Amino acid sequence: MGLRTKTALVIAGTAAIVATLIGLLVHHRTAEEQRRTAAHLADARLVEAVSAYVSRIDSGALVNPPDLPAALRKTVTDRPVRATCLQDTGRPGDPTMMWAATRSGHDILAIRRSYAPQARALADLDRVLLGSGATVTALGCALGIVAAAGVGRRIAASARTAQRIADGDLTDRVQPKGKDEIARLGAAVNTMADALSARLEAERRVTADIAHELRTPVAGLVTAVGLLPPGRPAELVSGGVDVLRNLVEDVLEVARLDVPGVEQAQHEEVLLSSLAHRAAAQAGDDIKVRVQSEAVVRTDPRRVERILTNLITNAQRHGAPPITLDVDGPAVRVRDHGPGFPTDLLTHGPQRFRTGAHERGAGIGLGLTIVTGQAHVLGAQVTYTNLPGNGAQATLNLTPGPP
Repeated sequence: MGLRTKTALVIAGTAAIVATLIGLLVHHRTAEEQRRTAAHLADARLVEAVSAYVSRIDSGALVNPPDLPAALRKTVTDRPVRATCLQDTGRPGDPTMMWAATRSGHDILAIRRSYAPQARALADLDRVLLGSGATVTALGCALGIVAAAGVGRRIAASARTAQRIADGDLTDRVQPKGKDEIARLGAAVNTMADALSARLEAERRVTADIAHELRTPVAGLVTAVGLLPPGRPAELVSGGVDVLRNLVEDVLEVARLDVPGVEQAQHEEVLLSSLAHRAAAQAGDDIKVRVQSEAVVRTDPRRVERILTNLITNAQRHGAPPITLDVDGPAVRVRDHGPGFPTDLLTHGPQRFRTGAHERGAGIGLGLTIVTGQAHVLGAQVTYTNLPGNGAQATLNLTPGPP
């Protein structure tokens, strides 16, 4: 249930409660006033009837009526007073009557008047109150919707901006209006975005600077390794230098991908299965490519090969054979038969310098980070799932649907 609906329901509920309370108060006060007026008129008529009865003039009063209410009979019998009573049996068809009675000598004189006009007037008033209450409730609901609409739009705009910032657009900002709590919330989102952007930019610059500083000595190491005499020590040093060189290149690539607009895709039409075959050939002869359906896609071939190569490398390093590439239209699925992706990766996505699970092997998490960055440049989507039984599957979709 959205904020707009909740606000409308609260205002409508408040209006309904207020209308009900006012309606009950008006009903009660009107009913009491009608009863007092009817009792006063009946009593006045009774006084006239008693005077006429004493003068032995026919006044139309009832003498010792058998249907006099018992409570009223007892009251005037015990004491020489005038009293009134509203009789409502509650039985369908029995009219409501207003009685007035007193004792004159040994007789009881009574006046009986129909209470139907007052009952009809009260029923008409109840209908008016009910209609008014329904109208006030409907107006309150409409007012709540209108009032909540503006608030909801402002909060929704702040939420959309915060989501875009979380998705990587650190240049987006909220446009706060006014000085209320929602405006302060928007300003807080902007402050958070500024702080986050500054921190990430500082981290990116430090990472890029370190990687740039390492390129020269790493290049020197590569040259020096070529001068070593053949043997096991030279192989060990060469392997370590290759790992270090690849790491430096990965860090530089991540730093470039972190800057919006720096990396631009060069699109061309290409057969997706050919890119899958090339990526599999670079990874080794044990990678099997299966083409379920061919598709010509408009994309950047170099970046697609980079994504597929990194996914295959991740499967080789952290999964288990056999490793397969399934080309299905504009999508490529890379599957291994290892322990599967860690829960953190499935929940939060790839994170640099973090592999998430010991069973997936050692690593610093840059390979899948590069996959995410390159996919963002291409406008593609990469999803990660664990298959029933065992194995992990990464899917590159070059025509992703709406998120």
